[in-house]
Amino acid sequence: MDVRTAARGSLAAIRLVNGAVALVTPQVMARRLGADPGQAALVYVLRMFGVRTVLIGARLLRPADADELDRELRTGTLIHTSDALAAACAGREGLLPRRMAAAATAISTVNVALTLVARGWPCPLPDVR
Repeated sequence: MDVRTAARGSLAAIRLVNGAVALVTPQVMARRLGADPGQAALVYVLRMFGVRTVLIGARLLRPADADELDRELRTGTLIHTSDALAAACAGREGLLPRRMAAAATAISTVNVALTLVARGWPCPLPDVR
């Protein structure tokens, strides 16, 4: 398995696990974020996050072709960059406890790095299969 394939598989696994937790047990995710798990609006938002995250994770597992894979990874880079910025801003503004905001920012930043590695950035890596 080459580095790009390993990065893509790792990213898919992270997305599927985090998405499934948010979708199936949003109260657990809310507690982990330091929020009140009884807030109905938060549970709703976490479930939407979960659905989105599971779908984008699953799409990495079976791309139709190289162009589709590249589109998925480019989209993922944008999604995870916006997630990282949102988490950092939430911590800075006191909307999330600093520790949880730092963790969420770190997870999304790792996801950004994985999308870039899977795409062969900063320079194309040889496909060694």
